[in-house]
Amino acid sequence: MTDMSSDMVHDSSARLEHAHKQRWIYYRMALDAGAWIAALFIGFFLRYGSFELINPFGFSVVAVIALSIQLGFGYAVGLYSNRLPYGSFAETKLLGYTVLSAVVVIQAVLIQFSWHIGVPRSAILIVAPFALIIMSVFRYFKRMLQEYQNRSPVDKAVPVIVYGAGFLGQQLVTNLLSDPSSLYHPVALVDDDPSLRNHRIQGIPIRGTREDLRHLVTRLGASAVICAKKELPLGYQTVAEEMRSLGVDFLHYAGVTAGMNGNLHYEYPLMRNPELEIDRRIIESVRGKVDYNVDRQDIFQYLQGKRVLVTGAGGSIGSELCRQIMEYEPEKLIMLDRDETLLLEALYGIKYSGSLADDGIVIADIRDVEAVNKAFEEHRPHVVFHVAALKHVAALESNPKEGWKTNVQGTLNILEAASKVEVDVFVNISTDKAADPKSALGQSKRTAERLCSWYGKTTGKKYVSVRFGNVFGSRGSVKPLFMKQICNSKPLTVTDPKATRFFMLVDDACALVLLAGALGNSGEVLVLDMGQPVPIEKIARQILDVYKRPDLDIQYTGLRDGEKLEEVLFSKEEKNVSNEKNKHISHAHVPPFAPADLDYAQWCQNYIDHRGYGRK
Repeated sequence: MTDMSSDMVHDSSARLEHAHKQRWIYYRMALDAGAWIAALFIGFFLRYGSFELINPFGFSVVAVIALSIQLGFGYAVGLYSNRLPYGSFAETKLLGYTVLSAVVVIQAVLIQFSWHIGVPRSAILIVAPFALIIMSVFRYFKRMLQEYQNRSPVDKAVPVIVYGAGFLGQQLVTNLLSDPSSLYHPVALVDDDPSLRNHRIQGIPIRGTREDLRHLVTRLGASAVICAKKELPLGYQTVAEEMRSLGVDFLHYAGVTAGMNGNLHYEYPLMRNPELEIDRRIIESVRGKVDYNVDRQDIFQYLQGKRVLVTGAGGSIGSELCRQIMEYEPEKLIMLDRDETLLLEALYGIKYSGSLADDGIVIADIRDVEAVNKAFEEHRPHVVFHVAALKHVAALESNPKEGWKTNVQGTLNILEAASKVEVDVFVNISTDKAADPKSALGQSKRTAERLCSWYGKTTGKKYVSVRFGNVFGSRGSVKPLFMKQICNSKPLTVTDPKATRFFMLVDDACALVLLAGALGNSGEVLVLDMGQPVPIEKIARQILDVYKRPDLDIQYTGLRDGEKLEEVLFSKEEKNVSNEKNKHISHAHVPPFAPADLDYAQWCQNYIDHRGYGRK
């Protein structure tokens, strides 16, 4: 019964839409007929100088021929088919051909019968331009009305400045202004060509060059700058950093089809982060391109309509994870972090909101048991992604107890709180350093994996860990350090010419983490395939090449305490099986570890006994 009602509503809606389109066809035909009549009166008056001298019979003959050709020929060639946008060049060109056809036929008639009907042969040459102008004006006003009705609501859209007033900039401004659901509203343009200053595109002024961006962002209250150029201009990173220092997003628009493959893959939205584009170029040049083939339907099944909590939501991985989770229509996203500044940045990037009063924001430290329990009791999430952790090897080698407090005790607090509210899916973000751990970081994350395995077996719910290597471009990766060294014209520091690491891009890593939550079995560690390990030196040289700094050298510093020359993805005793649905995910088992058996002194001694650089 429901399906039948739905079909009836759909059919009724389709009929109404069809009737509306048909009415517009008749309206345009009537307007064009009226335009010809008006043009005939004007042309004949100009030719005779008085209405009294006009021959009614001749006027009627010319009018009948003009209207017959205009409406008949126009309908035949599709001028009234609703296939052409109002006031477009294509419609105007077709309109011109129709008027020209009418002129040719009428002129041929007048050559033969001018004296018989009392109409001079020059009359139609005077009439035709007026007919064309009047019909074009009708269409132009219709187009203006349509664009006005479709304009994005200024009060709801984010004010942006478009950098680049060429073809792409014009295309972008037009698209943003004509899309009622657009998230962005252009308030100004800038271009590197100073001669374009004070020109306008769709009514939006070009207010200067990129040197004026800082002043314009502040004066106009813009929240983002969109670079509308096929290729990012040299020195753009300086502009991007300056915009970020003002709290303004810097996005790249390379065209509607840029970055799209044959399947219009979801990883390529219209607006893209230019840093991520460059990171991808660097990684793929040294590691090769990898198609991770993420099945979104599997992710939809366990995230759609669910309450999802992410710890460490303000970090590089946590914020990207939150952004991707929102694509799967959760009932609610809860973002937990102890750093309110990072949370604010992450929230704005996801919801374009600048208020931490958002109901989904939780400012808490995972080491605070009371705060963690309160957050879980209040929000009662169905799915948890535990990202919060200390991640720097050298920092934890100097302060191993801090690693214990956050990565072990903090993880235990999250696991226990999740078990109390009966979370359905728990995904613990781990690291490749947990495989045969040789550092405090690796030992702490290995313990977290084993705790997660214990809770999975105890609760009967899906508790899994996801293990992967370095996320290139994240705050804990080598790239931010290399970029600071480049900005200060210092040599890039690499530990050892033979040191290698596994690298992933943040969007790829997060997409696979979401998929792992769907494909994993309770108590498992899911290991992401990141391709072949990449020499850090090769990454450094590629960065120097991309950022045009051949003048800088590479300096070797030697391995630091707790660092390995090469990372591994599996411990020696771990057996792994590739997932049947996605070959880039492997399953491994880690022995569960009961919380009651946790002891810092024993853990610390175990870390001391196994720390080192190489794999024994």
